[in-house]
Amino acid sequence: MNEWEWNLLEDKAPLPAFERDGVAIGVGDRVRLQPRKCGDAIDVFLAGKIATVEAIEQDYENQIHVAVVVDEDPGRDLGLARQPGHRFFFVPDEIELVEKCTPGAAPDPAAPKILVAGIGNIFCGDDAFGVEVIKRLDPARFPDQVKIVDFGIRGFDLAAALGDGYEVAIFVDACPRGAAPGTLHVIEPDLTAADGELTQEPEGGPHGLDPLNVIRLARLMGPTPSRILVVGCDPETLGGDEGAMGLSAAVAAAADGAVPLLESLVARLSRREAIDSDRSDNAQRMER
Repeated sequence: MNEWEWNLLEDKAPLPAFERDGVAIGVGDRVRLQPRKCGDAIDVFLAGKIATVEAIEQDYENQIHVAVVVDEDPGRDLGLARQPGHRFFFVPDEIELVEKCTPGAAPDPAAPKILVAGIGNIFCGDDAFGVEVIKRLDPARFPDQVKIVDFGIRGFDLAAALGDGYEVAIFVDACPRGAAPGTLHVIEPDLTAADGELTQEPEGGPHGLDPLNVIRLARLMGPTPSRILVVGCDPETLGGDEGAMGLSAAVAAAADGAVPLLESLVARLSRREAIDSDRSDNAQRMER
């Protein structure tokens, strides 16, 4: 099933898990793909690959469809952001459980500390995207070494938190990139852009929060995370001169969709080999 066919499914209902051979498989779990022998060339290529379950949905005919992101896909972050071409779809009997995502389990001393930071101004319409996503996250579904915080527009507090020994930080924020309102993105910004001098007032005025300015301030205080990612969403409105409370319909729906995206992203980043693999991929891309 391709992305276009997936979007044609009507009345899709998200499911937390499904069962195969009496074993529950849920969002964030790692699985081995076992496509049917009658599949196409993509199925042949994906056979035996390890992937992460990104979403589970049931259509109006009660058929279960499982969206996965392949671990070794260089564009896996795009898949976690639900972008076409990097998500693949299977039925339950084509998937075998490899590793359970176990939120709340005892922390792995080798696992990286991760900060998930919600950013946004609740009086500026869709700028509150990051704040609203944080409200939707259940800390019990994340490993203990992951801290989830709504920073709002408190830039100094966020800068201080970045120096608290985190190896990875994920900013959740409204992010205009020219796509349709509600489009989600996973971005790894070029941190050399934060090498400039600290400005006196964040971009966007006294009630805004400029992430680059926050990183500059954090670096003045001490060590900062070696990786910073952004889970962003294209806004529909930032409230205009009068401001506005509440998200637009498109961005509110995206905030719901950002929850499984963050769960899957954190599940991957919590594995040390994934951090090292991503760094290697990034280095190779920079060399090219």
